[in-house]
This record gives sequence, C-alpha cells and structure tokens, in this order.
Amino acid sequence: MDINTLYYAVAALLIAVGIAGVILPVLPGLPLVFVGMLLAAWAGDFQQVGWVSLTALGLLTLLSVVVDFLATAVGAQRVGASRKALLGAVIGTFAGLFFGPVGLFAGPFVGALLGELWHGRELGQATRVGFGTWLGIALGVVLKLGLAFAMIGLFAFAWFL
Repeated sequence: MDINTLYYAVAALLIAVGIAGVILPVLPGLPLVFVGMLLAAWAGDFQQVGWVSLTALGLLTLLSVVVDFLATAVGAQRVGASRKALLGAVIGTFAGLFFGPVGLFAGPFVGALLGELWHGRELGQATRVGFGTWLGIALGVVLKLGLAFAMIGLFAFAWFL
C-alpha cells in the first residue's frame, strides 16, 4: 500500500468521525473534519487544495466553535437558565450517549431540567429552561451540520477545480 493511500484513508476516517462528532458531543466534530482535510491536502502536497482554501476551512472551523457556544448559551439565556442548568445539560448530554439516539435527544433536556430543579426552580420554569437549553443545543447541531457540509463542498470544489 502506498503511504499516500494510507494518509488519504486516515483523512477520510477523520472527516467521517468529525461529522459524527457534530452530533455526538464527546467528539470535537468540525475540528476533526478540518484536520482530516488538512491531512488530505498535505498528502497531495497542497496541489489540489492550497492555503487559501485551507484558511477558509479553518475560519469555518473557528466559526463552528463560536456557533456551538453561542447557540447553547443564547438558548439557555433566553429562558433564564442557571449555571446549574447548563451544567446539567452538559452532564445530560454525556449521560445520553449511553442511551442511544433517544438519550442523545433527551439527555440535554433532562439534564437542564434537573439542574434547574436543583437550583430551586419550580417544575414549570425548570421545564421551560430545559426546553430552551435543548433547543439551543439542537440549533447548534443543525448549524454545525450546515457548516460541515459547506466545508466538504468547499474542499471538494478546491480539490476538483
């Protein structure tokens, strides 16, 4: 096997794992996608994908980190979430990993809800906070998926142009 073939295979694996990481909070999604693309560009001696494209891809990766943070924070802030609710959402997200797709969907909500109850809020307010926090996380995932496909499109355009 040619060493470049191995590099391209590892790059493709990093991109695939990174796309999964957009949905699974344990993995740094778009940074892994970017590293995979950088490895593929390097393996090709930057002939197909140059520094201009890689800079744009890097900026999209940075934007994804900002989107991730802001979407969750804005969703939680709009409904008056406490720090305990945010901590609960993070813990719920990780705990949800053990319960498959339902856990990934419900974990952040349940975690934020329990965090608000721990904070001393009533069930109605805690439910609103849980839903608002979950909505922010879901919006962040949708936006990051859009960025992932934009990055893949930009990379493919640069590669085949």
